[in-house]
Amino acid sequence: MPFDHNDHYHPLLLRSLPPGSRTALDIGCGTGRFARRLAARGYEVDALDPSAEVIAEARAAGGGPRYRRADVTKEDLPAAHYDVITCLASLHHMPFDTVTRLRAALAPGGTLLVLGCYAGMTWWDIAASPANVVARATVYVSERLRGDHTPPLKAPVRRPDMRLPDIRTEAARLLPGSRVRQLLFWRYLLSYEKA
Repeated sequence: MPFDHNDHYHPLLLRSLPPGSRTALDIGCGTGRFARRLAARGYEVDALDPSAEVIAEARAAGGGPRYRRADVTKEDLPAAHYDVITCLASLHHMPFDTVTRLRAALAPGGTLLVLGCYAGMTWWDIAASPANVVARATVYVSERLRGDHTPPLKAPVRRPDMRLPDIRTEAARLLPGSRVRQLLFWRYLLSYEKA
């Protein structure tokens, strides 16, 4: 069914943006939905994804971001440049220590926001299962009533291999002062502000 767990958290991420920020980098941008939301708020957005297919769809949708097919683990990112770096459901596709490359690309006072996926199950995830069924059914019925039957192109998916306690440990080691908050729908929010 067409409920997107990542899109569900766009409002939370938008509320977490630092005031007065102007430049943004969206890592693993997929078809560009969140990058376009950043651009609509006046950000100059660089949006990277390694998939040629999803970058082509993102470019076709337009909306202002500068889309580029790139692997962030190999890309030369400008040092101390971005006010905001976002990474939605894509960090588990790369080594976790990639966050140090992202930290280096943050301007002083810049914010890193990672909406991540984790392996394993917690009690919170078991409680989320009924909410997930309701959300999926609601979106499905809504789309059917509107006559919208075309499923959107989805970016490549990979199962996460790090459990939430390990993510917290690595985040504390690599990004001192960062916070990791568990969210509903098998997600976490890692936030870090560069001094």
